[in-house]
Amino acid sequence: MSIFRHLFRKKTVADAISSADPSEHSGLAKTLGVTDLTALGIAAIIGAGIFSTIGKASFEGGPAVLFLFVFTALACGFAAFAYAEFASMIPVSGSAYTYSYVAFGELIAWIIGWALIMEYAVGNITVAVSWSGYFTSLCESAGWHIPAWATIDYPSAHLVYDEVSGLLKAGTPMSELSHYQQEGYSAWSNAPMIGGLRLILDIPAIIMSILITGLVYIGMKESKNAGNLMVVLKLIVVLLVIIVGAFYVDTANWHPFVPNGFGGVMAGVSSVFFAYIGFDALSTTAEECKNPQRDLPRAMVYSIIICTVLYILIALVLTGMVKYTELKVDDPLAFVFDQIGLKWFSGIIAVSAVIAMAGVFLVFQLGQPRIWMTMSRDGLLPKKFARIHPRFRTPDFSTIITGLFVVIPMLFIPSDTVLDLCSMGTLFAFVLVCAGVLKLQLTPDAPRGKFKTPYINAQFIFPALVLAAGLYLWMQYPKDTRDWVSNTPQLCSSDVLFGRLSEPQIESIKSMYAQKDSAGFAGVGGDLNAYLENMNDEAYTAAVAELPIPEEEKYESGWALFQHKIPMWLFVFTCLALVVWSFRHRLSLIPVLGLVFCFYMMAQIPAKSWFGFFVWLVIGLAIYFSYGYKNSKLKRQET
Repeated sequence: MSIFRHLFRKKTVADAISSADPSEHSGLAKTLGVTDLTALGIAAIIGAGIFSTIGKASFEGGPAVLFLFVFTALACGFAAFAYAEFASMIPVSGSAYTYSYVAFGELIAWIIGWALIMEYAVGNITVAVSWSGYFTSLCESAGWHIPAWATIDYPSAHLVYDEVSGLLKAGTPMSELSHYQQEGYSAWSNAPMIGGLRLILDIPAIIMSILITGLVYIGMKESKNAGNLMVVLKLIVVLLVIIVGAFYVDTANWHPFVPNGFGGVMAGVSSVFFAYIGFDALSTTAEECKNPQRDLPRAMVYSIIICTVLYILIALVLTGMVKYTELKVDDPLAFVFDQIGLKWFSGIIAVSAVIAMAGVFLVFQLGQPRIWMTMSRDGLLPKKFARIHPRFRTPDFSTIITGLFVVIPMLFIPSDTVLDLCSMGTLFAFVLVCAGVLKLQLTPDAPRGKFKTPYINAQFIFPALVLAAGLYLWMQYPKDTRDWVSNTPQLCSSDVLFGRLSEPQIESIKSMYAQKDSAGFAGVGGDLNAYLENMNDEAYTAAVAELPIPEEEKYESGWALFQHKIPMWLFVFTCLALVVWSFRHRLSLIPVLGLVFCFYMMAQIPAKSWFGFFVWLVIGLAIYFSYGYKNSKLKRQET
């Protein structure tokens, strides 16, 4: 057999199910029903996103941000159908990893399993950091001060310090900076020194990570009970926010409803997506379900529907209580109640956020060990990863390693980079699971579970949708579309511009405006960044054009500009390929749309994060070829 065939050797459904034979592996406790699973899904979905990123998304899209929640729910819903079909067919732990092993073969399964580490283990870094922020605020309101250097990671503090230093040089007063910027600057400036190294680490996030990992280690029953309690508490608070906030809604704040057009609504897509990820963690608990073929599909759909309804109501309440332009804050739910004088209610929301994000962390920590356990059963990882604790009946070694994968990177990886990588890993898994359903539908006599994704013929519908989208862009945004396709040079934004300029150049520009527009420049306190940001697009273009700096520093062009478009070009080519395949093979519309929606959100992630994801995959492939390829269970069976 050729090496190529070895790399893409596949499991049968019978192999996947038999690999979880309780007689061989001591078995996981079957304790989860549809109510428990739905609660776990809600616990995973309602968390860091709704308590933090909804503010930025509302600022960009206005009240119409509710359409973005619907768009993201559709994307996750389409993917959920694909997950549910696979979970019904293969009711074992392993999630997208196991499904890809059956649909595509071993190499793709390994890549997916490695990518899922980003969703569960690495993504939990973002959850832990967000949890720490709310916990720190709660402590501050109670009069317990935690030093800034003990609430932020080292790289982020360094990056913020450099950013703030540049803004201070441009004339921005410290009082005008955001709370996050002030805290980061303070953390770097006031951190204690050990030798020549600053001691900066997020202590609350680290402690919480260790405690919840310990809870997951103890057992599924204990984790389930804790998760259910967290869901009940935070649902009560979310409902209180909606009910109490509804009495303070001013419908005048909903006008204009779509202030920044479709582009503004979609600008917050990455932020809102983070408010949804996690429902797929349910598929990793298949071996602990009482009736996985029936309950898993129901729980996935129920949890997405419930959370979407709550998200839409919260978006309407927030944008109705205050003007959308005021919502660019890190704690929007607490902020709006501060604005109307209900500070006591803001404290309740802070407590809720701490509980909600702890619940998300719990579900993610449950998911990752079970994927590693499944990969170990297949011989792709050492046997220790599949070991089940004799008393707690949990994958103990995998759980400990998962905890280390959260705590150790938290010390040296910036939290915003982790968020992008988490989204990349999650969306990549979603795309391949949707593609797996399409492949099974095209495979004669392919196995089927009790749940099947409803079939809608995409032969003509999907090409028509792609054509309509292309015509809309060309007719509504002709210049932007032409510039994008032709890679026409674009003016740098003010923050990028200042990053390119030296301190003498900045001082020269400040002197120029102090003479040219003394009143206007003095009106912003000599803050060059604020002066330029207050201009409309036309005035900003004219202002940059006359700056006494080289032209190449004013514009992004060539490869520097094109590299940011690579993800979107990949999306375009994928859509065109799917148009051809849909027409030729009459593909099913729901998984096609799931693949397209998720790939589109991947394309919104910066190119640098795509590069980081690629590096991560290369590391994973090195591990596979040095260990997994040689020790694969399927390879041993073949020989």
